[in-house]
Parts: sequence; structure tokens; C-alpha cells
Amino acid sequence: MPRDPLYIRVPESELVWHPLDAVTLVYHRRSGQTHIVMEPVPQILSVMQDRAMDAPAIAARLAEDYDLPQIDAAAIIGARLEELAALGLAERVSPGQADGAEGGP
Repeated sequence: MPRDPLYIRVPESELVWHPLDAVTLVYHRRSGQTHIVMEPVPQILSVMQDRAMDAPAIAARLAEDYDLPQIDAAAIIGARLEELAALGLAERVSPGQADGAEGGP
């Protein structure tokens, strides 16, 4: 069975966070862009810290603190990870690049 892709977020030093009610502004220093994000994006990035993780591992960590719906949370998180990679806030990495990665089997 194929392994879920691993992602790592950009270093915290590259991000400036500004929560505003239901949205969060994230300024990415390297690109000079400000992104407007909503839940669960800030939570996903927070869980990742500086570790490469896959969507099921992130879903499991978020389930510890939040009441996730029984729908496929990993699929939803996987879609958000692809979006974060497209924005430059996360990067898809190969298992060989992910030293100490928390991922699926």
C-alpha cells in the first residue's frame, strides 16, 4: 500500500501570525506574501512544528485536542496540505528527506 505523502512546514522564523476572529493572517517573510487562512490551517501548521508528517498523523494529533467529525479527516487535511504546499507554507518531502518524520506505516 502506498505511503501517504509527507509534508514539512516552513520554519517558524519565516512566519508572522496575526489572528483576527475567524481568520488568521500569516505573513510569509521569504515570499513577502500575507495569506488569509481559516481553521484547520493554523492548527495543522501548529501540529507540524518542524517535523515532516503525513495527513493521518496530523489528523490523529488534532483528534487529541479537537472533536473531529467522523468523516475522513485525513483526506480533508491532505487537501489542505496540498494547498499549503502550493502557497509555499509547507513542502512535500520524500521519506528519505524526512529525518525523524512522524508518518504512517
